[in-house]
Amino acid sequence: MVKICCIGAGYVGGPTMAVIALKCPSIEVAVVDISVARITAWNSDQLPIYEPGLDEVVKQCRGKNLFFSTDVEKHVSEADIVFVSVNTPTKTRGLGAGKAADLTYWESAARMIADVSKSDKIVVEKSTVPVKTAEAIEKILTHNSKGINYQILSNPEFLAEGTAIEDLFKPDRVLIGGRETPEGQKAIQALKAVYAHWVPEDRILCTNLWSAELSKLAANAFLAQRISSVNAMSALCEATGADVSQVSHAVGKDTRIGPKFLNASVGFGGSCFQKDILNLVYICECNGLPEVAGYWKQVIKINDYQKSRFVNRVVSSMFNTVQGKKIAILGFAFKKDTGDTRETPAIDVCKGLIEDKARLSIYDPQVNEDQIQRDLSMEKFGWDHPIHLQPMSPASVKQVSVVWDAYEATKDAHGLCILTEWDEFRTLDYQKIYNKMQKPAFVFDGRNIVNVQKLREIGFIVYSIGKPLDPWLKDMPAVA
Repeated sequence: MVKICCIGAGYVGGPTMAVIALKCPSIEVAVVDISVARITAWNSDQLPIYEPGLDEVVKQCRGKNLFFSTDVEKHVSEADIVFVSVNTPTKTRGLGAGKAADLTYWESAARMIADVSKSDKIVVEKSTVPVKTAEAIEKILTHNSKGINYQILSNPEFLAEGTAIEDLFKPDRVLIGGRETPEGQKAIQALKAVYAHWVPEDRILCTNLWSAELSKLAANAFLAQRISSVNAMSALCEATGADVSQVSHAVGKDTRIGPKFLNASVGFGGSCFQKDILNLVYICECNGLPEVAGYWKQVIKINDYQKSRFVNRVVSSMFNTVQGKKIAILGFAFKKDTGDTRETPAIDVCKGLIEDKARLSIYDPQVNEDQIQRDLSMEKFGWDHPIHLQPMSPASVKQVSVVWDAYEATKDAHGLCILTEWDEFRTLDYQKIYNKMQKPAFVFDGRNIVNVQKLREIGFIVYSIGKPLDPWLKDMPAVA
């Protein structure tokens, strides 16, 4: 029986291994992590992450050929294929701070693999890593090999949170990069055989190591670039009276461009986009390509600009002050159908409003109060470091209350901001909400999900990103 072990039981490792176990009943899959709390959660009825369909997959396989354990060394030493899915946070100090990936956890995982291995292994990079990481890992393993042969493969994940299980069941492509040696090609075929249980062969792409590593960064950079492009257009639409939804629909009809990732919003979030682009910027700078680095930096600049533009619009619309005013925040996760708050635009928007002394009442169907308070009191990139390095009991932000109902959040509020596109926010009883809000009542739709005309008929003053401005807002221009 082939044995697979995955180091790291997070958003990538957990779902990926659960689907491999489901689709390959003849393979034994172990997911290991040093966090006792996380492994306990994976073994319970309350999984540590929310992802539609994940529950069912885990329950079908757990205890049969899918195991979650803190006995890292045992499972690594027994495995034929070891996936490494550990954090690669952005460095917060030292060389490359704020841009370069911190490979501390990767290096310690590689050293541990070398220490405990008693048989040949295929080591698979599953986390997003900078180009040439495989070379560093290879050096650590070969210099500590004790006669054991290691092959390093790059197998980046292309999951979108909220649809991860569906993405794993029917991937656009599976990318496997390896050395162009006979041993490297044999390792590629071994991993390809795992995916071939359910993925059509023409969707399994095999490349050299560096192409696979760079493809992941490039894919995320291109996706983020599309969002920043349409968000840049949204600012121009507001200034000219155009409607960004109509513009992006017209642009997306061009088959060379296509309609995906052209929805204007308050900005992109998630654990990958910003981090991967910063990483790309750093690699470009290190390779003497400052113009290319500057190009990709601009994608992040536009994203930051969009968030600050939104905050400025809220403040300027409400008589240039939100001090002491209650503002309802609907949605805190970075997108619908996930409880993930990493790099969510809601953090910067909330912090901007708090700086202006607003009182916030936050509701998100999947994010709890502890997480929200932690996010609002943490340093930038702090979320990406292990939990034991994060503040244990974050100083709660006094101007923030977290509630479990949209109507409670909006009661007596002067304005409400929609920051996540949860389906339930489309169908709220906005007349009921309007009746219980302070007047004039403002709606700031950061996701373009409400019917602007209907809300204006109810009596709301509505700001919807990239849409023609309410006459009220034209008189109160936002200065970004």
